[in-house]
Amino acid sequence: MKTTTIDSCAISECAFNNNGCSAVAVTIAGKANDASCGTFIALNEHGGLPVAHATIGACQRVECVHNHQLLCDAAAIDVNAKADCSLYRVA
Repeated sequence: MKTTTIDSCAISECAFNNNGCSAVAVTIAGKANDASCGTFIALNEHGGLPVAHATIGACQRVECVHNHQLLCDAAAIDVNAKADCSLYRVA
């Protein structure tokens, strides 16, 4: 299985958003009907790698059609300004 990349992140206040997500991997967390980025952290410091193409390391939203064995099988996602996963869909 190929890992799902984070194509874009619109959360300007996230410490991992440095013109794109610079975390090595993010966790998609949240609750039913709300798949949100569990790696989001609001700090005045920037973290992560200088250049990175972040991926989804784990997805806790088992009800999502893209979730396969707690991994995302979509090609790529976007994270919107509310920290939500753009492709979250309930099966």
